[in-house]
Amino acid sequence: MTIPAHLDPARKHDFVFLFDIVDGNPNGDPDNGGAPRTDPITMQGYVTDVALKRKIRNTVALLNAGRPGYDIYVEAGVALNAQHERAYDTGNAVNESEARDWMCQTFYDVRMMGAVMTTGKNRDRTAGRVQGPLQLTFSRSIDPVTTIEVPITRVTPTRVEDLATKQTEMGTKNIVPYGLYRGAGHFSAPLAAKTGVTSDDLQALWQAFEMMLEHDRAAARASMALRGLWVFSHSDAYGQIPAHKLLDRVQVTPLGHTAARSYSDYKVTIDTHVPEGVSLTALVD
Repeated sequence: MTIPAHLDPARKHDFVFLFDIVDGNPNGDPDNGGAPRTDPITMQGYVTDVALKRKIRNTVALLNAGRPGYDIYVEAGVALNAQHERAYDTGNAVNESEARDWMCQTFYDVRMMGAVMTTGKNRDRTAGRVQGPLQLTFSRSIDPVTTIEVPITRVTPTRVEDLATKQTEMGTKNIVPYGLYRGAGHFSAPLAAKTGVTSDDLQALWQAFEMMLEHDRAAARASMALRGLWVFSHSDAYGQIPAHKLLDRVQVTPLGHTAARSYSDYKVTIDTHVPEGVSLTALVD
């Protein structure tokens, strides 16, 4: 993937992305039996920023395995306290400020997404707080979504003692027949300068964003696809125009009056006449 030169960490970037899902669950709600998350008023589906950042972390780690500076701080099976205490254990820090700098240098997600590293019993071995330059919104479906509970059968019981009395077990899967979701992201150049984000880091972000759904397949997410990624880049670190005035230039319109069941049921319109000092790049279109 070739990233245009102007998509660099010295500039402010605001971006819009679209993704969809067919017969799956993009982000289950653990407080609702794992059902797809929905707004109870509008019945639009939504996917949290945390879920998307997890996919970015996983993809960055996959693409940069073993590369110095691309460790992941928020990693499954690893206690956070143990991660930031590494700064002291390796002898690279003797105080919180040095530990914070080491964490930014070592962990991709710390310098890109930020972290709170002040927990732990030993208050002398913390790494402070980092505000990351990358922020994502919740992604919300264009239309209300229908959630369906689908019965499934498993050909073996869970417990050994049940083998004599039953050969199958019943269960359910919660799915959305179809949903097209829109989200937005923001990249702050001044914050990136503080955490040490490099051009390679930002390129890794765009690459991960393009590939994250391809490497996150699961039974509940077998048919997810990134349909669009449009980046509005300002000519300086602070920006020439408020983000919402740029993001509104990407409009998604349903084409019919029946329930949408594919991406072709929508029309995506991009206003490419951007203000002076802003450039528009379609990384996925």
